[in-house]
Amino acid sequence: MSFPSLPQRSFCMIRHGQTTANRDSIVAGATDVPLSDLGREQASALSSRSWDQTIALYVSPKTRAIDTCRLAFPGRDFALHDDLRERNWGEFEGQQVQDLPSRHAEPKDGETWPELVLRVHKAVAECCAKTDGDTLPIFVCHAGVIRATMVLAEISGDAPSAPNATPLFFRWNGVGHDMVEAL
Repeated sequence: MSFPSLPQRSFCMIRHGQTTANRDSIVAGATDVPLSDLGREQASALSSRSWDQTIALYVSPKTRAIDTCRLAFPGRDFALHDDLRERNWGEFEGQQVQDLPSRHAEPKDGETWPELVLRVHKAVAECCAKTDGDTLPIFVCHAGVIRATMVLAEISGDAPSAPNATPLFFRWNGVGHDMVEAL
C-alpha cells in the first residue's frame, strides 16, 4: 500500500518517557498508563535542552504524553491532537509485548497498520499546516506514531521502538526527510 507524503518541512518527534507498562513489558497502546519514576526523570531531563528556534508543541491525549510534555516543557502551552495517540492493539492490550503479532497483523477489536499510518499522516499534516514556517513543530507522542512517521518519510518501518524522551528530528532536505537523533 502506498501512503501520502509528509509535509515538506522539518519537525521533531519525542516518544513519551518510560511508562509502568514499558517497564513491565506490557502492551498499552490504547490503555492510559502513567510514567514510571524513570520516565518522569527522563522527561524532566529534557527541560534543560535549548532549542535553536521557536517551537510549537502538539501532544497525544494520553496521560503519559501529556505528563512528558509538562515535565519537558514546563510552563509552555501545547495543543492536544487525538490522532497522535498510540495504536489500539485490541485483544493484545494488557498482554506481554513478546506476544504481539507483526505490526502488519489485524488485531481483533484493534486498529490496522494502514489505519494507524493514515491517522498519523493526518495529524502531522494538520499540525504542520497550522504552524508558522519559522516555528519547529514538536510532537510528543508514542513509538507506534513515530514508526508510522518513519514509513511516511520512507525511512524504515521495521526499526526498533524509538527511545523514550529523546528528540528525533525529521529534517526536510529538499527531496525527503532524514531522521536524526538529538545528542
